Amino acid sequence: MTGNGHRTHRTRRTHDLHPTGLDSDGFIAREGSLARVPAAFRPVVAAASARLADAFGARLHSAYLYGSIPRGTARVGVSDLDLLLALRAEPTGADRADADALGAALDEEFGQIDGCGTLLYSRARLLSAPERYDLGWFVACLCTPLLGVDLAARLPRYRPGSLLARETNGDLHLLLPHWRRRIAAADGTEQALRPLVRFMSRHLVRTGFTLVMPRWGGWTSDLHEMAEAFARYYPEHADRLRAAALLGREPAGDADVLASYVDELGPWLAAEYARVHGEKSPKGPR
Repeated sequence: MTGNGHRTHRTRRTHDLHPTGLDSDGFIAREGSLARVPAAFRPVVAAASARLADAFGARLHSAYLYGSIPRGTARVGVSDLDLLLALRAEPTGADRADADALGAALDEEFGQIDGCGTLLYSRARLLSAPERYDLGWFVACLCTPLLGVDLAARLPRYRPGSLLARETNGDLHLLLPHWRRRIAAADGTEQALRPLVRFMSRHLVRTGFTLVMPRWGGWTSDLHEMAEAFARYYPEHADRLRAAALLGREPAGDADVLASYVDELGPWLAAEYARVHGEKSPKGPR
């Protein structure tokens, strides 16, 4: 990954990567679809759909896929299954327990996936004004309908502007103390640190990308494309975000990497984000 050929390729992409992910009117296009689900993952998706309907019944308004599986970029044995559930009422402890049990069963049964994560929100929250440019945008643009009535019909279309940037990732300064606590609580083994490296790497790359998204003028969920778009405007920090993009896909449980995220890259990125876009509007607990 670090040979001269790869460095040359990335440098070329910094200059040649053009904005993508928009429809003909300049709005962010929904990025996934069931038709793009790779063949290897279709049994997983079918099982998830059937079991969600059985487990949640009338509690469930609608269910969605997001991430690499509906984008068609998932890798067998590496990618996880990402689900979002819109419930008719605020999620309860029982709802979360049901979702966790369903995810664990899918992960155990299907070797194609490496874990299953489920987000649960009420339909009212997803459609609420405070979430219009955060969770609402997430559902409308990054989630693929799986079950029920699609909430995207009740949401606006979105442009890659500063308001969207602020409301999606303008809270990194609030997350960093929590990240430090999670790192301190981990047992320090490679197995324990690896998922933290993966999660924080991806979050920092996405934050770096949305920092420059309004200037770049498009949308992508590809970590390497995100890093290259960022590199166009912050070349002095480009190598750090490129390295994070690599670790977001192939993480290593490295304590030094995590320390650099919470002590160096994260604080710089949070401060620059606040300077450029401002801080995210306060909301209730997530």
